[in-house]
Amino acid sequence: MKVAFVGKGGSGKTTLSALFVRHLAGRGLPVVAIDADINQHLGVALGLDEGRAAKIPALGDRLAELKEHLRGANPRVSSAAAMVKTTPPGSGSRLLRFRGDDPFHEAGQEVDGVTLLATGPFNDDDLGVACYHSKTGAVELYLNHLVDGAGEYVVVDMTAGADTFASGLFTRFDLMFLVAEPTRKGVGVYRQYTEYARDYDVAIRVVGNKVQSEEDVAYLREHVGDDLLTWVGQSAAVRALEQGRDGVALEDGNTAALDRMRAEVDGRVKDWDEFQRQAVEFHIKNARSWASRAVGEDLEAQVDPGFRFPVPAS
Repeated sequence: MKVAFVGKGGSGKTTLSALFVRHLAGRGLPVVAIDADINQHLGVALGLDEGRAAKIPALGDRLAELKEHLRGANPRVSSAAAMVKTTPPGSGSRLLRFRGDDPFHEAGQEVDGVTLLATGPFNDDDLGVACYHSKTGAVELYLNHLVDGAGEYVVVDMTAGADTFASGLFTRFDLMFLVAEPTRKGVGVYRQYTEYARDYDVAIRVVGNKVQSEEDVAYLREHVGDDLLTWVGQSAAVRALEQGRDGVALEDGNTAALDRMRAEVDGRVKDWDEFQRQAVEFHIKNARSWASRAVGEDLEAQVDPGFRFPVPAS
């Protein structure tokens, strides 16, 4: 299942992403974690020192290689250069298998049973001439081509704010956890997300963070209603992890919140036909808006109307 953590800057989404990843891996469940935030902190939150985290090969720097792999023998995609972030798979494309033998997963760093992928930060060549979509495009292509099954978890720590909606990336997830503090700014991002996602059948559940009282819970419930799934309170265990200290057990209430989040993910029913339909819809939008002009050919022709995902056995 494909899961995104989103929210405003400073809400704690990277911390909760890491907690959720650790929670799954600690129960022996297979996890791919992806750091898709412009501030690359997920590796450190998962326990890597900054030096090791910085050495994870950046997917955003290997787009030509990744596109060439995914293109495979698809006759509708003329070259890797003609492949854009929204290009959907078609007959002849190479599909990805969870933690498979491919250039995406080979770039990963193993961390306590977790495969960690990273888009990479901005570098000197990017500053002033590129947007971060050039990096997150690798994540969109990965999710577009990944055939994941039940009990397989891909957890993506996304960029802050509503940047997820700059393409069809927000439709690539089975579930989005919106991390919200019990403040006006925290719930303001929720309203923005639900407005953007209204017409696309995107599942959004709110996870309250930095909750200190019943009044905080009541505030969140007042503003997000039934979308409030659970909440996480102040945690000595989290503070210990942030200070580089292990061995402090997570509080029972916070562990129960993570269990609730996993149950919500496991309860989602994946619709592969809808997944592909939305990929095609946003690819056509991008082709008409900018991509065909930028590439110099009609990218709507990349759509394979007869393509169907091979649904994995449950």
